[in-house]
Amino acid sequence: MSDAFLLRHRWRILVCVGIVLALLAGMGLRQPSPPDEPRFVLAARAMVDSGNWLLPHRGGELYAEKPPVFMWMQAVSHTVFGGWNLAFLVPSLLAGLLTLWLTWDLARRLWNRRVAWWAVLALFSCLQFGLMAKRAQIDMVLVAMTTLAMWGLLRHLLERRNVGALWLAGFAAGLGTVTKGVGFLPLLVLLPWALWRWRSRDQARPADTASARSLWWLVPAFLLGTAVWLAPLGIALLNDPEPSLQAYARELLFKQTGTRYANAWHHVQPAWYYLQVMVTLWLPGSLLLPALLPAWWRRLKRLDGRYWLLLGWSLLVLVFFSASPGKREVYIFPMLPLLCVAAAPLLPGLLRKAGARWLLLAYVALLALAALYIGTQLLSGSAWAHAQLARREMPDSLLPVLGSWMLGFGVVLVGLVASLRQRRAGALAVLTAFLLWNLYGWGLMPALDPYSSASALMQRVGQRIGPQAELGMLAWREQNLLQADRKVTEFGFKRPWDEQWQDAGPWLAQAPRARWLLVLDQAMSPCVDRSQVIDIGSSNRNRWQLLPGTAWRTDCHSHLQGAAASEDEQD
Repeated sequence: MSDAFLLRHRWRILVCVGIVLALLAGMGLRQPSPPDEPRFVLAARAMVDSGNWLLPHRGGELYAEKPPVFMWMQAVSHTVFGGWNLAFLVPSLLAGLLTLWLTWDLARRLWNRRVAWWAVLALFSCLQFGLMAKRAQIDMVLVAMTTLAMWGLLRHLLERRNVGALWLAGFAAGLGTVTKGVGFLPLLVLLPWALWRWRSRDQARPADTASARSLWWLVPAFLLGTAVWLAPLGIALLNDPEPSLQAYARELLFKQTGTRYANAWHHVQPAWYYLQVMVTLWLPGSLLLPALLPAWWRRLKRLDGRYWLLLGWSLLVLVFFSASPGKREVYIFPMLPLLCVAAAPLLPGLLRKAGARWLLLAYVALLALAALYIGTQLLSGSAWAHAQLARREMPDSLLPVLGSWMLGFGVVLVGLVASLRQRRAGALAVLTAFLLWNLYGWGLMPALDPYSSASALMQRVGQRIGPQAELGMLAWREQNLLQADRKVTEFGFKRPWDEQWQDAGPWLAQAPRARWLLVLDQAMSPCVDRSQVIDIGSSNRNRWQLLPGTAWRTDCHSHLQGAAASEDEQD
């Protein structure tokens, strides 16, 4: 690489390095935290330990809430990188980097390189992108597959006939579908494409643009993508009549897809729920939406196919998820990269307006003031700061650590606000995102990790019972099993608590002086001698009790109420 090249592209190289460093910040310094991360790592670890990669397990039960593709990625990452603290985050990191590149390349192809850089910086600056890229959830990988599918489809539909890109798009959509059921969503772009072609039927188009006939290539490509998992599952179902396997397939293919969408049993939210998600998690980009909407509308009226497909597809995704009663903030995340591509050509002109610049400056200034206030409260040991830690049973020793990081973050932001001011508000927003994800990765998450991951609780359990004791768990959570320092006997995750006690009681009675049971406080059985129960502490808003085998009363036959059953923290 020549010196002239480095000099000519130094700012772009610095931007790329800064983005990668921000997303890498803190990797390997924390452990999986609820609600989603521990269950995926638990399943991936079971694959590595048992060699059974087809069916993911949560403890002794099949995990049927999600297909195993994401867990395969984590298991492969562990095979390559070793320790789980690093390996479990690698798929999200790589998916985030891929999404940024696809966003850049799509904007470059639809407009030019300058617009492409605006699209990347806009996406990186939005809060939800950084949060997902730095957490081990399926959604970042899903968004990478969704964006890849849209990249291929838009190249075929808008550039020129490109069967190779179409095959890649179909395969990515199929693979996304068996990663998380909504991976097929990119195919919805065909609806605004058909409408745009009909509206612009009188306009001349290049002879090699996509035809409806060529789109049939999506069918075999999509099926090939789904076959990555459905083919081995189908073979297993044909060769193994085991009822648990059949029940697993029914649960995953029907209840966790169609029923979950049409008749959701959790995360029920009103129809307007995603508006508040966009206003908050898409900051600071959401501040510019009021100015972007009329500009987008003008381009739609001009029948610009790029906006018809980008915005039409995003609107369909929003309507699709709003129609379901079950809603989570991550569901509309696939829209964000495509909206950043649609916004990118307008951002240079928009940021020449004083109003847009003042909005971004106010966002950073408020963030700085909030960090200064929180940091000061933590460092001074105020009643409010002590109350926040006490609610989560965290030690006061965290006050100076968290306070120093927050105060330092606030001071640096104040310096940037004073230096860049309103005239460089766009650069200020990007630098704020860079600092925020470094604060998150190097400071906040490592300090909070022992308590958010339940490792501190499980360490206390191990110290209390001693290295030779046997440990059982009842009404457990995935992070408890993941962080245990020894092999654990568990009695089911989704089974009713009373049924778990029917197995746990005799297990304790077999070796009462060598066996201990960790129990969720509200699942405690009436057949336990309360005087021997140890309150071992709380973690993740749950309080836990530890009891020796001698506390089990073998002559007792009481039962818990039928309503007391294990609750699965669905993702």
